[in-house]
Amino acid sequence: MTNLTARTVGFKPRERNVFFHILTACNLSCRHCYINPAQHGTATLSLETMENWLRLFLDPARETNLIFLGGEPTLHPDLAAGIKTARQLGYRSVTVDSNGFLFHNLLERVTPGEAVISFSLDGPTAKINDPIRGQGVFAACTANISKAAAMGFDVSLIYTVSRMNIEHLHLMPALLKDLGVRRFFIQVIGIRGKSAGFTRDNLQLTPEEWLSVIPAVAQKAAALGIHVIFPKVFLAAGEEFACAGRVAENYFIFPNGRVYQCPLCEDFPVHAFTIQDNRLVKNTGLTEDRFFTLDIPEGCVINKLLQPGNLRYDDQGNPLYRISCCLLKQEMGSD
Repeated sequence: MTNLTARTVGFKPRERNVFFHILTACNLSCRHCYINPAQHGTATLSLETMENWLRLFLDPARETNLIFLGGEPTLHPDLAAGIKTARQLGYRSVTVDSNGFLFHNLLERVTPGEAVISFSLDGPTAKINDPIRGQGVFAACTANISKAAAMGFDVSLIYTVSRMNIEHLHLMPALLKDLGVRRFFIQVIGIRGKSAGFTRDNLQLTPEEWLSVIPAVAQKAAALGIHVIFPKVFLAAGEEFACAGRVAENYFIFPNGRVYQCPLCEDFPVHAFTIQDNRLVKNTGLTEDRFFTLDIPEGCVINKLLQPGNLRYDDQGNPLYRISCCLLKQEMGSD
């Protein structure tokens, strides 16, 4: 049965997700790339280090989901070996987030049962996508999506919505259906990394713009049998604020050993943990987790501190709406 009503996916206590950046290099230069070399480094992890860190973040007593990221993770010559190690160690799921070029013949070096391949595309045509992601990207990405789907891989797609492409989002469901995509992740643009330098372009969306477009497109995709996941972003009146940092375990790992719990903080040296000698060390001082316990009228305190331009207030200084935790998702599709 297909459910065309958006459902908020609450945080599961002690839920565990590991977002593992194995390098920061990339063959593209996307306008909204969040990688910040000054904060994340420029290193490429060795296979030995990759495997040591996979062991470090595995909890045999609990289900842990793993996402390989970059930069472009398929640029790493040992990604396939890392995927196989993760599966052997017992990670519940393994996903590779790729820009679609799939270097080092990844599809021939792993099996559909070993990894989900998640592609990034920011437009339904080359005319829309390529000015954002790079010349020739649309053709390469869509060709490899079709190839992966034909080979039996579980294929998903991420579309980062901004002022540059929101008016074309409604064309994506039909394209995804044709390409064989099973899950559609609609993501809101974050003002961090490279996109922080484009604040003058006002790439972010107002609540009215987001709510007038995203749910309708999600319904359109779900009606085609595609499972859709998108961030909550804005809380409804009376809706309780929840922070993933309080109840779940999300680790955002970078090659220089920084480990964050909140992706909004990644432009700053406030990471909660550091990997030292293959051990996870809790940092002291003013770290991101110190803020997670704060309750404010605006909702997410990290958003208030780092992206205050997202908020608007009435004449009495009360927020007109509240921002949800950036990791709180809604979904629509098959029950």
